[in-house]
Amino acid sequence: MRRVLEYLFLSVALITSSCNRDGVIIADPAPEILLGENGGLYSVKVGDEVRLAPDYKNIEGATFEWRIEEEVVGTERSYIFYGEEVGSYYISLRVATEAGEDMEELRVDVINREIPTIDIIGDKERLLVVGSEAIFSTSVVETSLPTTISWSLNGNSCGEGESYTFKAEAVGEYRLRATASNADGEAWSEVAIEVLTEGDMPFVWEFERDTYHTVVGRKLLIEPSLLNGAEGVEFSWQVGEEEEIVGTDSHFVFVATEAGDYTVTATAVAEKNGKTVSLNREFSITIYEAGAYYRAKSGESKADWNKVYEYTPAPGQFINELKTGGFDGTQTTPEAAIAYAESRMSQLDKYGAPNPIWVSLGGFGGYIVVGFDHSIDNSGDYDLGILGNSFKGSSEPGIVWVMQDENGDGLPNDTWYELAGSETGKAETIQNYAVTYYRPSGAGMPVQWSDNMGNNGQIDYLKTYHNQEYYYPLWIEADSYTLTGTCLEARNYDASGNGSYWVNEEYDWGYVDNWSAVDRLSSEANGNAEANANHFKLSNAIDFEGEPIDLRFIDFVKVQVAVNAKSGWLGELSTEVFGFYDYNMKK
Repeated sequence: MRRVLEYLFLSVALITSSCNRDGVIIADPAPEILLGENGGLYSVKVGDEVRLAPDYKNIEGATFEWRIEEEVVGTERSYIFYGEEVGSYYISLRVATEAGEDMEELRVDVINREIPTIDIIGDKERLLVVGSEAIFSTSVVETSLPTTISWSLNGNSCGEGESYTFKAEAVGEYRLRATASNADGEAWSEVAIEVLTEGDMPFVWEFERDTYHTVVGRKLLIEPSLLNGAEGVEFSWQVGEEEEIVGTDSHFVFVATEAGDYTVTATAVAEKNGKTVSLNREFSITIYEAGAYYRAKSGESKADWNKVYEYTPAPGQFINELKTGGFDGTQTTPEAAIAYAESRMSQLDKYGAPNPIWVSLGGFGGYIVVGFDHSIDNSGDYDLGILGNSFKGSSEPGIVWVMQDENGDGLPNDTWYELAGSETGKAETIQNYAVTYYRPSGAGMPVQWSDNMGNNGQIDYLKTYHNQEYYYPLWIEADSYTLTGTCLEARNYDASGNGSYWVNEEYDWGYVDNWSAVDRLSSEANGNAEANANHFKLSNAIDFEGEPIDLRFIDFVKVQVAVNAKSGWLGELSTEVFGFYDYNMKK
């Protein structure tokens, strides 16, 4: 009886899963999943959906089962996957019929959307006079998707393209917006514009401080940090209680023959709409005896620097950089930045010998200020050594400034004097050159800048070599900052003609990180770009008028990047420093 039942069961199975062709019983083929050219790999952006729909064979009467991490998520021929979070997801598919089954694993990669980033270059608040025009330009981070830029004024569409010319036709307040759009989304940047009549435009006469000090016999410059609308304005300066006018310019040079406290009063007067507009400024000045706070060397004195007081680089490719640059992301305050610079320049090798690491000063104007445990004497010869990493064809010059502790408080808050170099006094050398850097509005964007000569440009973001989010220093809270100093004419050039080989040519003498045949005092080739020193004479100090000044000693040193230029794929010219020392103690 059992054999009969087995025979009947086999017969039924053959009938249901086979077919009879010319008397030959042939089994039905099992189902197949055909993944196609993509091999079962799909991609979708966050917030979107993708339909997983492979082809099949032999699926008559088939059932479908889609699983993610053992959970059944679908039972249809296709499955719609929603990309909620970035990551890779694996989905198993099982197709079964009475003839058999097939299984495949499919993968979906959920990727970020490429929403563009846009920034209107320059200040985000502008004051214009009626009848004038201003051109606004944008900086946009490239994506793999086509991007369009549109402009709106007070919510109304007004143009397209990378730039827009605003015409101040009527008095009022305006909001100009630039919007970058692509298939993934949009982003915008906005500028507030106030248009005034010429008669309502006030003149501006501002100073960074109202207290000054220097020593007997030295010239002290009191100069406005901001001066606008000065045409037709009359200036007058008075000292103490005297009514005598001793100056009629917007700035004033004060010299005292005796130590003591002085008060200087300044007045600016203009006629606006038939009314007199007057601005008064008062300054307190303390004059000290020259050399009163000299700090002689002792048996404990060291030749090398002993403290970093300020580290304010311009934006640059090694600023915030986590690898070669040595940052770790915690440098979010000026104090942390100073500690970073001190740590780099005070490194020791495994034998305990000095082995400093360079500190980058970024683009033009970036600077570092150091002090010593004693006053450095003016010997009339070379007195100061500063380490850079120049070599033939690679000079990134830095200007040297020195300061005497005139008020004896141990801080570099006195008067800076430039050390003249080979380019001092040349027509192409610019004194009081100022560059303002603007915080990028998004990661991976270049840093825009404008200068006090009407030029603008950018510190390029070199994504091939560096991947920090920003070149704008993390510890600078303001959305823009201005660096001022002496600017040398750039000597860099593309020796290859195709951008592959750049040369940063040297200057004769007087600059840090400069391959000078004069002040390096060495013929060493330095092919490995190791630390090597330039040397400086305190007797080369000059004042703000370019006149020599006799400094018997100094206490503080500042190095400031002296060129505003970039060399293609090498990036911006950026002075590097390794350390500072009193050369008088090493001769």
